[in-house]
Amino acid sequence: MSIVYKSANEAISKIESGQRIFIHGSAATPRTLLKTLFARSGELKNVELVSISTLGEGLFDYPDLDKSFFINSLFVSDNIREIVNGNNGDYIPVFLSEISQLFDKKILPLDVALIHVSPPDKHGFCSLGTSVDITRSALRNAPHVIAQVNPQMPRTYGNSFIHVNEIDSLVEVDEALPEVDYQTSNNEDTASIGKFCAALIEDGSTLQMGIGAIPDAVLKCLEGHKDLGIHTEMFSDGVIPLIHSGVITNRFKRKQQGKIVTGFVTGTKKLYDFVDDNPNVLFLDIDYVNDTRVIAANPKVVAINSAIEIDITGQVCADSIGTYQFSGVGGQMDFMRGAALSDGGKPIIALTSTTKKGVSKIVPLLKSGAGVVTTRAHMHYVVTEFGVANLFGKNLHQRAIALMMIAHPAHREWLEKEITQRFGK
Repeated sequence: MSIVYKSANEAISKIESGQRIFIHGSAATPRTLLKTLFARSGELKNVELVSISTLGEGLFDYPDLDKSFFINSLFVSDNIREIVNGNNGDYIPVFLSEISQLFDKKILPLDVALIHVSPPDKHGFCSLGTSVDITRSALRNAPHVIAQVNPQMPRTYGNSFIHVNEIDSLVEVDEALPEVDYQTSNNEDTASIGKFCAALIEDGSTLQMGIGAIPDAVLKCLEGHKDLGIHTEMFSDGVIPLIHSGVITNRFKRKQQGKIVTGFVTGTKKLYDFVDDNPNVLFLDIDYVNDTRVIAANPKVVAINSAIEIDITGQVCADSIGTYQFSGVGGQMDFMRGAALSDGGKPIIALTSTTKKGVSKIVPLLKSGAGVVTTRAHMHYVVTEFGVANLFGKNLHQRAIALMMIAHPAHREWLEKEITQRFGK
Protein backbone atom coordinates (compact mmCIF):
# COMPACT_ATOMS: atom_id res chain seq x y z
CA MET A 1 0.00 0.00 0.00
CA SER A 2 1.47 3.33 -1.07
CA ILE A 3 0.65 6.23 1.25
CA VAL A 4 1.51 9.76 0.19
CA TYR A 5 2.11 12.37 2.88
CA LYS A 6 1.91 16.11 2.29
CA SER A 7 3.39 19.04 4.14
CA ALA A 8 1.08 20.90 6.50
CA ASN A 9 1.27 23.96 4.25
CA GLU A 10 0.29 21.96 1.19
CA ALA A 11 -2.65 20.29 2.97
CA ILE A 12 -3.97 23.50 4.53
CA SER A 13 -3.68 25.37 1.21
CA LYS A 14 -6.85 23.54 0.13
CA ILE A 15 -8.92 25.54 2.64
CA GLU A 16 -10.70 28.51 1.10
CA SER A 17 -12.45 31.64 2.31
CA GLY A 18 -16.08 31.24 3.36
CA GLN A 19 -15.73 27.61 4.42
CA ARG A 20 -16.85 25.96 7.66
CA ILE A 21 -14.14 23.81 9.27
CA PHE A 22 -14.61 21.07 11.85
CA ILE A 23 -11.82 20.69 14.42
CA HIS A 24 -11.18 17.37 16.17
CA GLY A 25 -11.35 18.06 19.90
CA SER A 26 -9.92 17.55 23.38
CA ALA A 27 -6.61 15.61 23.50
CA ALA A 28 -6.96 15.00 19.76
CA THR A 29 -6.85 18.71 18.89
CA PRO A 30 -4.80 18.84 15.64
CA ARG A 31 -2.48 21.59 16.81
CA THR A 32 -0.01 21.44 13.93
CA LEU A 33 -2.78 21.78 11.36
CA LEU A 34 -4.38 24.63 13.29
CA LYS A 35 -1.11 26.55 13.65
CA THR A 36 -0.56 26.19 9.92
CA LEU A 37 -4.10 27.36 9.24
CA PHE A 38 -3.76 30.34 11.57
CA ALA A 39 -0.56 31.33 9.80
CA ARG A 40 -2.83 32.22 6.88
CA SER A 41 -4.61 34.86 8.98
CA GLY A 42 -5.31 37.86 6.80
CA GLU A 43 -5.11 35.78 3.62
CA LEU A 44 -8.44 33.99 4.26
CA LYS A 45 -11.80 35.62 4.95
CA ASN A 46 -14.93 34.46 6.81
CA VAL A 47 -13.71 30.99 7.75
CA GLU A 48 -15.87 29.46 10.50
CA LEU A 49 -14.39 26.98 13.00
CA VAL A 50 -16.66 24.56 14.88
CA SER A 51 -15.65 22.14 17.62
CA ILE A 52 -16.31 20.94 21.12
CA SER A 53 -13.52 21.58 23.65
CA THR A 54 -10.00 22.01 22.27
CA LEU A 55 -6.72 21.79 24.14
CA GLY A 56 -3.62 23.90 23.60
CA GLU A 57 -2.65 26.90 25.69
CA GLY A 58 -2.15 29.96 23.52
CA LEU A 59 -3.24 28.03 20.43
CA PHE A 60 -5.68 30.73 19.37
CA ASP A 61 -3.46 33.68 20.34
CA TYR A 62 -2.75 34.97 16.85
CA PRO A 63 -2.81 38.76 16.38
CA ASP A 64 -4.77 38.73 13.12
CA LEU A 65 -7.06 35.81 13.90
CA ASP A 66 -10.13 38.04 13.87
CA LYS A 67 -9.43 39.09 10.29
CA SER A 68 -10.00 35.58 8.97
CA PHE A 69 -11.72 33.31 11.48
CA PHE A 70 -14.96 33.13 13.45
CA ILE A 71 -15.14 30.64 16.35
CA ASN A 72 -18.62 29.08 16.49
CA SER A 73 -18.17 26.85 19.52
CA LEU A 74 -20.19 23.79 20.56
CA PHE A 75 -18.48 23.76 23.98
CA VAL A 76 -16.32 26.59 25.30
CA SER A 77 -12.83 25.68 26.52
CA ASP A 78 -10.23 27.89 28.22
CA ASN A 79 -8.32 28.74 25.08
CA ILE A 80 -11.29 30.27 23.24
CA ARG A 81 -13.33 31.70 26.12
CA GLU A 82 -12.41 35.33 25.52
CA ILE A 83 -12.95 34.96 21.77
CA VAL A 84 -16.41 33.43 22.21
CA ASN A 85 -17.41 36.20 24.61
CA GLY A 86 -16.10 38.87 22.24
CA ASN A 87 -17.04 40.00 18.76
CA ASN A 88 -15.33 37.21 16.89
CA GLY A 89 -17.03 34.14 18.31
CA ASP A 90 -20.23 32.69 19.71
CA TYR A 91 -21.64 29.60 21.36
CA ILE A 92 -24.31 27.14 20.20
CA PRO A 93 -26.38 25.75 23.12
CA VAL A 94 -26.89 22.06 22.30
CA PHE A 95 -26.93 18.72 24.07
CA LEU A 96 -23.79 16.74 23.31
CA SER A 97 -25.99 13.85 22.17
CA GLU A 98 -27.58 16.01 19.46
CA ILE A 99 -24.52 17.67 17.90
CA SER A 100 -24.27 15.01 15.18
CA GLN A 101 -27.72 16.10 13.98
CA LEU A 102 -26.35 19.57 13.24
CA PHE A 103 -23.98 17.99 10.71
CA ASP A 104 -26.22 15.19 9.43
CA LYS A 105 -29.21 17.47 8.84
CA LYS A 106 -27.02 20.18 7.26
CA ILE A 107 -27.95 22.71 9.91
CA LEU A 108 -24.19 23.27 10.10
CA PRO A 109 -22.97 21.99 6.72
CA LEU A 110 -19.25 21.29 6.79
CA ASP A 111 -16.62 21.86 4.10
CA VAL A 112 -13.48 20.50 5.75
CA ALA A 113 -12.62 18.33 8.77
CA LEU A 114 -9.24 18.66 10.50
CA ILE A 115 -8.54 15.48 12.47
CA HIS A 116 -5.72 13.83 14.43
CA VAL A 117 -5.07 10.11 13.98
CA SER A 118 -2.64 7.28 14.66
CA PRO A 119 -0.46 5.95 11.81
CA PRO A 120 -2.22 3.47 9.50
CA ASP A 121 -1.90 -0.24 10.23
CA LYS A 122 -1.01 -2.83 7.60
CA HIS A 123 -4.60 -2.69 6.33
CA GLY A 124 -4.56 1.09 5.95
CA PHE A 125 -6.70 1.90 8.99
CA CYS A 126 -5.88 4.85 11.25
CA SER A 127 -7.46 5.36 14.66
CA LEU A 128 -9.21 8.50 15.88
CA GLY A 129 -7.49 7.72 19.17
CA THR A 130 -8.55 9.67 22.23
CA SER A 131 -11.62 11.29 20.71
CA VAL A 132 -14.40 9.62 18.71
CA ASP A 133 -17.35 11.59 20.24
CA ILE A 134 -18.81 13.81 17.45
CA THR A 135 -15.98 13.22 14.98
CA ARG A 136 -17.53 10.42 12.94
CA SER A 137 -20.57 12.56 12.16
CA ALA A 138 -18.20 15.31 10.97
CA LEU A 139 -16.37 12.80 8.77
CA ARG A 140 -19.65 11.64 7.25
CA ASN A 141 -20.46 15.15 6.20
CA ALA A 142 -17.21 16.96 5.38
CA PRO A 143 -16.31 16.65 1.66
CA HIS A 144 -12.60 17.20 2.43
CA VAL A 145 -10.69 15.55 5.29
CA ILE A 146 -7.19 16.57 6.41
CA ALA A 147 -5.46 14.43 9.05
CA GLN A 148 -2.31 14.91 11.04
CA VAL A 149 -0.82 11.45 11.56
CA ASN A 150 0.96 11.06 14.86
CA PRO A 151 2.74 7.95 16.27
CA GLN A 152 1.99 9.28 19.78
CA MET A 153 -1.77 9.05 19.20
CA PRO A 154 -3.03 5.82 20.82
CA ARG A 155 -4.89 3.24 18.75
CA THR A 156 -8.26 2.77 20.38
CA TYR A 157 -11.09 0.30 19.88
CA GLY A 158 -14.78 0.82 19.19
CA ASN A 159 -15.92 2.99 16.29
CA SER A 160 -12.51 4.59 16.06
CA PHE A 161 -11.08 3.51 12.73
CA ILE A 162 -10.85 5.43 9.47
CA HIS A 163 -9.16 4.14 6.32
CA VAL A 164 -6.53 6.25 4.59
CA ASN A 165 -8.69 6.17 1.44
CA GLU A 166 -11.25 8.27 3.32
CA ILE A 167 -8.65 10.96 4.04
CA ASP A 168 -7.77 13.52 1.36
CA SER A 169 -4.51 14.78 2.87
CA LEU A 170 -2.22 13.14 5.43
CA VAL A 171 0.40 15.18 7.29
CA GLU A 172 3.11 13.48 9.37
CA VAL A 173 3.74 14.90 12.85
CA ASP A 174 5.39 13.53 15.98
CA GLU A 175 4.21 15.43 19.03
CA ALA A 176 3.03 14.65 22.55
CA LEU A 177 -0.69 14.93 23.19
CA PRO A 178 -1.83 17.77 25.47
CA GLU A 179 -2.19 16.63 29.07
CA VAL A 180 -4.52 17.62 31.91
CA ASP A 181 -3.98 16.40 35.47
CA TYR A 182 -7.23 16.87 37.40
CA GLN A 183 -5.70 15.47 40.59
CA THR A 184 -3.72 18.67 41.13
CA SER A 185 -6.97 20.54 41.88
CA ASN A 186 -8.07 18.29 44.75
CA ASN A 187 -8.34 19.72 48.27
CA GLU A 188 -10.17 19.05 51.55
CA ASP A 189 -13.50 20.26 50.16
CA THR A 190 -13.39 18.07 47.05
CA ALA A 191 -12.27 15.14 49.23
CA SER A 192 -15.35 15.61 51.45
CA ILE A 193 -17.60 15.78 48.41
CA GLY A 194 -15.99 12.61 47.11
CA LYS A 195 -16.84 10.77 50.34
CA PHE A 196 -20.48 11.91 50.30
CA CYS A 197 -20.90 10.89 46.65
CA ALA A 198 -19.19 7.54 47.20
CA ALA A 199 -21.66 6.77 50.00
CA LEU A 200 -24.49 7.10 47.45
CA ILE A 201 -22.89 4.63 45.02
CA GLU A 202 -23.95 1.01 45.46
CA ASP A 203 -22.01 -2.05 44.36
CA GLY A 204 -22.84 -2.94 40.76
CA SER A 205 -23.51 0.67 39.76
CA THR A 206 -22.68 2.09 36.33
CA LEU A 207 -20.83 5.40 36.59
CA GLN A 208 -20.71 8.57 34.54
CA MET A 209 -18.27 11.21 35.66
CA GLY A 210 -18.03 14.75 34.38
CA ILE A 211 -14.82 16.75 34.03
CA GLY A 212 -12.69 18.09 36.88
CA ALA A 213 -11.42 17.61 40.39
CA ILE A 214 -14.70 16.43 41.95
CA PRO A 215 -15.17 13.32 39.77
CA ASP A 216 -11.54 12.44 40.44
CA ALA A 217 -12.11 12.86 44.20
CA VAL A 218 -15.14 10.54 44.02
CA LEU A 219 -13.12 7.84 42.27
CA LYS A 220 -10.50 7.95 45.03
CA CYS A 221 -13.21 7.03 47.55
CA LEU A 222 -14.42 3.91 45.74
CA GLU A 223 -11.69 1.42 46.67
CA GLY A 224 -14.08 -0.56 48.87
CA HIS A 225 -16.74 -0.94 46.20
CA LYS A 226 -17.39 -3.96 43.98
CA ASP A 227 -18.29 -4.61 40.36
CA LEU A 228 -18.67 -1.02 39.20
CA GLY A 229 -19.14 -0.23 35.53
CA ILE A 230 -18.27 2.76 33.35
CA HIS A 231 -20.53 4.24 30.68
CA THR A 232 -19.55 7.88 30.31
CA GLU A 233 -19.00 10.62 27.75
CA MET A 234 -15.41 10.96 29.02
CA PHE A 235 -13.06 9.74 31.70
CA SER A 236 -9.63 10.56 33.04
CA ASP A 237 -6.77 8.98 35.01
CA GLY A 238 -8.87 8.35 38.14
CA VAL A 239 -10.42 5.14 36.76
CA ILE A 240 -7.08 3.38 36.20
CA PRO A 241 -6.37 2.34 39.83
CA LEU A 242 -9.96 1.05 40.18
CA ILE A 243 -9.56 -1.11 37.09
CA HIS A 244 -6.24 -2.50 38.29
CA SER A 245 -7.67 -3.26 41.74
CA GLY A 246 -10.74 -5.00 40.33
CA VAL A 247 -13.29 -2.47 41.57
CA ILE A 248 -14.35 -1.67 38.01
CA THR A 249 -15.36 -4.88 36.25
CA ASN A 250 -18.34 -3.75 34.12
CA ARG A 251 -19.87 -7.08 35.10
CA PHE A 252 -23.46 -5.91 35.60
CA LYS A 253 -23.79 -3.50 32.70
CA ARG A 254 -26.45 -4.38 30.13
CA LYS A 255 -24.87 -2.36 27.32
CA GLN A 256 -21.40 -3.55 26.23
CA GLN A 257 -21.10 -5.79 29.29
CA GLY A 258 -17.53 -6.19 30.45
CA LYS A 259 -16.35 -3.08 28.58
CA ILE A 260 -15.77 0.55 29.48
CA VAL A 261 -17.76 2.78 27.13
CA THR A 262 -16.71 6.36 26.45
CA GLY A 263 -16.75 9.05 23.79
CA PHE A 264 -13.37 10.57 24.57
CA VAL A 265 -10.63 10.75 27.22
CA THR A 266 -8.57 13.63 28.56
CA GLY A 267 -5.78 13.23 31.08
CA THR A 268 -2.08 12.47 31.33
CA LYS A 269 0.21 10.28 29.23
CA LYS A 270 -0.49 7.48 31.70
CA LEU A 271 -4.12 7.53 30.56
CA TYR A 272 -3.22 7.67 26.87
CA ASP A 273 -0.92 4.68 27.33
CA PHE A 274 -3.70 2.84 29.19
CA VAL A 275 -6.26 3.18 26.36
CA ASP A 276 -3.70 2.37 23.66
CA ASP A 277 -4.52 -1.01 22.07
CA ASN A 278 -6.87 -1.79 24.99
CA PRO A 279 -9.87 -3.86 23.83
CA ASN A 280 -11.61 -3.34 27.18
CA VAL A 281 -12.21 0.34 26.37
CA LEU A 282 -14.68 1.14 23.59
CA PHE A 283 -14.70 4.63 22.06
CA LEU A 284 -18.13 5.13 20.50
CA ASP A 285 -20.13 7.90 18.83
CA ILE A 286 -21.49 10.36 21.35
CA ASP A 287 -25.03 10.22 19.93
CA TYR A 288 -25.01 6.59 21.13
CA VAL A 289 -23.01 7.00 24.35
CA ASN A 290 -25.17 9.93 25.49
CA ASP A 291 -28.49 8.56 24.25
CA THR A 292 -30.81 8.67 27.27
CA ARG A 293 -32.35 5.33 26.30
CA VAL A 294 -28.96 3.64 26.14
CA ILE A 295 -27.86 5.16 29.44
CA ALA A 296 -31.09 4.15 31.19
CA ALA A 297 -30.74 0.53 30.03
CA ASN A 298 -27.80 0.07 32.39
CA PRO A 299 -28.52 -0.67 36.08
CA LYS A 300 -27.96 1.76 38.95
CA VAL A 301 -26.55 4.52 36.76
CA VAL A 302 -24.91 7.17 38.94
CA ALA A 303 -24.29 10.40 37.03
CA ILE A 304 -22.04 12.89 38.80
CA ASN A 305 -21.81 16.36 37.29
CA SER A 306 -20.95 19.79 38.61
CA ALA A 307 -22.35 23.31 38.47
CA ILE A 308 -21.34 26.92 38.58
CA GLU A 309 -24.43 27.93 40.56
CA ILE A 310 -27.70 26.45 41.82
CA ASP A 311 -30.71 28.37 43.05
CA ILE A 312 -32.77 27.39 46.08
CA THR A 313 -35.44 25.70 43.91
CA GLY A 314 -32.88 23.44 42.22
CA GLN A 315 -32.23 25.21 38.92
CA VAL A 316 -28.67 24.45 37.84
CA CYS A 317 -26.46 26.79 35.88
CA ALA A 318 -23.41 24.86 34.66
CA ASP A 319 -22.35 26.74 31.52
CA SER A 320 -22.26 30.48 32.21
CA ILE A 321 -21.50 33.13 34.81
CA GLY A 322 -24.41 35.45 34.22
CA THR A 323 -24.20 36.27 30.51
CA TYR A 324 -20.52 35.32 30.30
CA GLN A 325 -20.25 32.00 28.46
CA PHE A 326 -17.89 29.84 30.50
CA SER A 327 -18.29 26.31 29.11
CA GLY A 328 -21.29 24.55 27.57
CA VAL A 329 -24.34 22.36 28.06
CA GLY A 330 -22.31 19.28 27.15
CA GLY A 331 -23.72 15.94 28.24
CA GLN A 332 -24.95 16.88 31.70
CA MET A 333 -28.65 16.65 30.90
CA ASP A 334 -28.20 13.51 28.80
CA PHE A 335 -26.84 11.68 31.83
CA MET A 336 -28.92 13.36 34.53
CA ARG A 337 -32.06 12.20 32.76
CA GLY A 338 -30.61 8.81 31.82
CA ALA A 339 -29.62 8.14 35.44
CA ALA A 340 -33.08 9.14 36.68
CA LEU A 341 -34.67 6.62 34.30
CA SER A 342 -32.20 3.84 35.16
CA ASP A 343 -33.35 1.11 37.55
CA GLY A 344 -31.90 2.27 40.88
CA GLY A 345 -30.16 5.22 39.22
CA LYS A 346 -29.03 8.41 40.97
CA PRO A 347 -28.46 11.73 39.20
CA ILE A 348 -26.09 13.91 41.27
CA ILE A 349 -24.95 17.51 41.01
CA ALA A 350 -21.81 17.93 43.11
CA LEU A 351 -20.20 21.30 43.78
CA THR A 352 -18.22 23.14 46.41
CA SER A 353 -20.48 25.40 48.45
CA THR A 354 -18.54 28.58 47.59
CA THR A 355 -16.26 30.00 44.93
CA LYS A 356 -12.55 30.52 45.62
CA LYS A 357 -13.47 34.04 46.73
CA GLY A 358 -16.00 32.74 49.26
CA VAL A 359 -19.16 33.61 47.29
CA SER A 360 -22.01 31.15 47.81
CA LYS A 361 -22.84 28.90 44.87
CA ILE A 362 -26.23 28.17 46.44
CA VAL A 363 -28.24 31.32 45.78
CA PRO A 364 -31.80 32.65 46.00
CA LEU A 365 -31.77 33.52 42.27
CA LEU A 366 -29.39 32.66 39.47
CA LYS A 367 -27.40 35.57 38.08
CA SER A 368 -29.16 37.67 35.48
CA GLY A 369 -28.62 36.06 32.09
CA ALA A 370 -27.42 32.73 33.49
CA GLY A 371 -28.34 29.63 31.51
CA VAL A 372 -30.30 26.78 33.09
CA VAL A 373 -28.60 23.55 32.03
CA THR A 374 -30.44 21.15 34.35
CA THR A 375 -33.99 22.14 35.26
CA ARG A 376 -35.33 21.85 38.79
CA ALA A 377 -37.72 19.11 37.62
CA HIS A 378 -34.72 16.94 36.72
CA MET A 379 -32.93 17.38 40.02
CA HIS A 380 -32.46 14.62 42.56
CA TYR A 381 -29.26 14.73 44.63
CA VAL A 382 -27.12 17.80 45.37
CA VAL A 383 -23.82 17.28 47.19
CA THR A 384 -21.47 19.85 48.72
CA GLU A 385 -18.64 19.43 51.24
CA PHE A 386 -21.32 19.89 53.94
CA GLY A 387 -23.63 17.06 52.99
CA VAL A 388 -26.30 15.68 50.69
CA ALA A 389 -29.71 17.11 49.78
CA ASN A 390 -32.24 14.94 47.95
CA LEU A 391 -34.64 17.30 46.18
CA PHE A 392 -36.75 14.69 44.43
CA GLY A 393 -40.39 14.94 45.53
CA LYS A 394 -39.82 18.07 47.63
CA ASN A 395 -41.79 21.24 47.11
CA LEU A 396 -40.05 24.57 46.50
CA HIS A 397 -39.93 25.56 50.17
CA GLN A 398 -38.65 22.14 51.25
CA ARG A 399 -35.98 22.26 48.56
CA ALA A 400 -34.83 25.68 49.69
CA ILE A 401 -34.43 24.47 53.29
CA ALA A 402 -32.58 21.32 52.19
CA LEU A 403 -30.17 23.31 50.05
CA MET A 404 -29.62 25.89 52.78
CA MET A 405 -28.53 23.08 55.11
CA ILE A 406 -25.67 22.06 52.79
CA ALA A 407 -24.62 25.63 51.98
CA HIS A 408 -21.53 27.09 53.63
CA PRO A 409 -22.34 27.98 57.28
CA ALA A 410 -21.27 31.57 56.65
CA HIS A 411 -24.13 31.96 54.15
CA ARG A 412 -26.94 30.05 55.84
CA GLU A 413 -28.35 32.99 57.82
CA TRP A 414 -28.55 35.08 54.65
CA LEU A 415 -30.20 32.24 52.74
CA GLU A 416 -32.67 31.65 55.57
CA LYS A 417 -33.76 35.30 55.41
CA GLU A 418 -34.20 35.06 51.64
CA ILE A 419 -36.20 31.85 52.02
CA THR A 420 -38.48 33.41 54.66
CA GLN A 421 -39.00 36.50 52.51
CA ARG A 422 -39.89 34.38 49.46
CA PHE A 423 -42.08 31.75 51.06
CA GLY A 424 -43.41 33.66 54.07
CA LYS A 425 -42.86 30.77 56.45
